[in-house]
Amino acid sequence: MTVVPGDFDDLLAANAEYAANFAYSGFDGIAHAGIGVVTCMDSRIPPLEMLGLKPGDAKVLRSAGGRVTEITMTGLVLGVQLLGVRRIMVIPHTRCAMASMTEDEMRAKVERAAGKPAGYLPLNVIPDQLEALRHDVAAVREHPLIGDDILVGGFMYDVDTGHLTQIT
Repeated sequence: MTVVPGDFDDLLAANAEYAANFAYSGFDGIAHAGIGVVTCMDSRIPPLEMLGLKPGDAKVLRSAGGRVTEITMTGLVLGVQLLGVRRIMVIPHTRCAMASMTEDEMRAKVERAAGKPAGYLPLNVIPDQLEALRHDVAAVREHPLIGDDILVGGFMYDVDTGHLTQIT
């Protein structure tokens, strides 16, 4: 599909309104509350709001299923070493599509939606969210560039209540 002028006008108009009262000019990119968050790409998750934070307080990294991937780990290392992160929260959520079916079921669903094969694409579904969370937290804690002085916790976000529960 080719993008034509006007396809994004609604979003550009919303951005113009946002920019008219923009209050974050000159921010330095440091996580001023010292928080790093890895969470899912799910639009039901408002990472800053659910933690009582505001822009400039945290580094937020998103991935399908809220998993610590190679690229989110890179972001965490940069956050810790260069951007003031001292506490890291890994936060998957309830009713996550990535934890609701097998790899084959997810692939079939993607293929039906796309109308073409997707066998080459690793989808990395999550058979056991709590085990995956424990694994990801351990991987962050053990990373040689994260450091023993960084607090790392695993939490589950309930998309129906807004509550966080600490798991590890």
